[in-house]
Amino acid sequence: MSASPSNLVEAFERTARERPERGVCLFDGRGRPAGRRTWPELLESSRLAAARLAAAGAGPGRPVLACLPTSWAWFDAWMGSLLLGAWPASVAPPGVMGSSESHLRRIAAVLESTGAAHLIAAAGVRDRLRETGADPSDTVVLTPEELSATPPASSVVSASARPEDLAFLQFTSGSTGRPRAVAVSHGAVLHNNRATSEAIGEPHGAPVHEWAEGTVSWLPLHHDMGLVGCLLLSMTLGLDITLLQPTAFLARPRLWLQELSKLGPTYSPAPNFGFQLCAERLRAEEVAGFDLSRWRSALAGAEMVRPDTMAAFADRVASCGFRPEQLRPCYGLAEATLAVTVDVEGRGVRTQEPPEGAEASLDLRDVVCVGRPLRDTRIEIRAPDGTTLLEDRLGEVSVQGPGLFSGYHGDPVATAEVLADGWLRTGDLGFLHDGELYIAGRLKDVLILRGDNIMPHELEWLAETVVGTGGTERAGAFSVSRGPQGEEPVLVVETTVTDAAALAELDHAVRRRVGRDLGLPLADLAFVRRGRIPKTTSGKVRRRELARRYLDAELERLDTRPD
Repeated sequence: MSASPSNLVEAFERTARERPERGVCLFDGRGRPAGRRTWPELLESSRLAAARLAAAGAGPGRPVLACLPTSWAWFDAWMGSLLLGAWPASVAPPGVMGSSESHLRRIAAVLESTGAAHLIAAAGVRDRLRETGADPSDTVVLTPEELSATPPASSVVSASARPEDLAFLQFTSGSTGRPRAVAVSHGAVLHNNRATSEAIGEPHGAPVHEWAEGTVSWLPLHHDMGLVGCLLLSMTLGLDITLLQPTAFLARPRLWLQELSKLGPTYSPAPNFGFQLCAERLRAEEVAGFDLSRWRSALAGAEMVRPDTMAAFADRVASCGFRPEQLRPCYGLAEATLAVTVDVEGRGVRTQEPPEGAEASLDLRDVVCVGRPLRDTRIEIRAPDGTTLLEDRLGEVSVQGPGLFSGYHGDPVATAEVLADGWLRTGDLGFLHDGELYIAGRLKDVLILRGDNIMPHELEWLAETVVGTGGTERAGAFSVSRGPQGEEPVLVVETTVTDAAALAELDHAVRRRVGRDLGLPLADLAFVRRGRIPKTTSGKVRRRELARRYLDAELERLDTRPD
């Protein structure tokens, strides 16, 4: 391709010019094809949307929020805002992996915190916001139909963006607190995409954009892995991309593998639970005839990577030509645009025992390697006092590099808490070994129990192993204060089992497993129906919200008392 662009709009225009045969293919909520647009066609429709947004009063330097599912309407709102010079942002519509009420509260909070001048959402969302009084008076709310019917402005003037200028806002997942608007610059996303392409392609001798035909993603476009790691990477590097609805994937996980099987050489990322869902739900006859040998990089990230999940997935699709070496753990976060490290060895999932002495402070099993830092990116492991630790010492992961965000939009205090002297405090716990990063958990999620520190995912994984879940049925762990007894652990587990006698047996089995492996008595173990544990849009358990619901007696517990 020609000289490197300086902003996302130039990258979009270059791809449309130099890769006119490639583009975006959409599937609907039932897993059926819903149309295809080439990059030139998408550029033209985005320009028309920009003119309509301008006529509706949107303009450069103001947030435009898209509350829409993966659809052409989303592209009009998000890409149109980008071309206009506004700051596009995307939030999940109600009903996606959470309750309608919780999403309405999230949308209202996002509107307030960002000061978004325009919200593009379905009529039902607008009506519910107005009913609850959460619709800010200075925000123009348009439905996709109203935007499409708006006569375009006769002329749209948008100054060419510099690399350091703000490109878009990306909301944090909200797994540990209130979502914040991460400000991502044009230069940050362009560098992150290029460096990610190089890292993914390293075991194959060339950047991914030089050998991949395209990718397939079921991740929502309001999630950083779906937006940056799939859509924007494809747009800036000239790849084809097939976008599935997250709901369609959850109902029919074979769709993801089916579409991957149709491509030539490809890459595709997913959180751990996506691989787990495939391992649990797919039958041999469902994948018979699929060719997954060309899926050169199956990237696993966005949440803790479980070795047993990766092994189960590789075993389930081995008959399709898939090899364990194609699995590539990675690590990233919205504050770093996306990727920070990628496993470049191409030897499959590798683990390391916790650092010497870590067992005394954290109950950890083998920790998964998530690879080496991207080009121009540095990682340090730091102690609580900020000093840099040597290799094989556990501490907080700090990151420096050109992909870092510009700050939290409108929140300088929160920005100063995590960003100082060009270094980002991630809040993640990890260690370096032979220059590679190993992520052990979230620093703020550590449970302090009887003087020992326990990572909540250890409790969750044990429960899921006993119950036989981990895909669509999850477990959430947190601690509660028991007065003089101090903090004690609580587990909430999703299940499809409703028989009280069977639940009583599960209760006993989970408690016995946790007691045997961790030496911990549970203060409480609650079973709930599938889908009742609050999660982020990428499937991470929102432990703080779960604890709040538990303490406020809002959980609908299943009865474990036999008649």
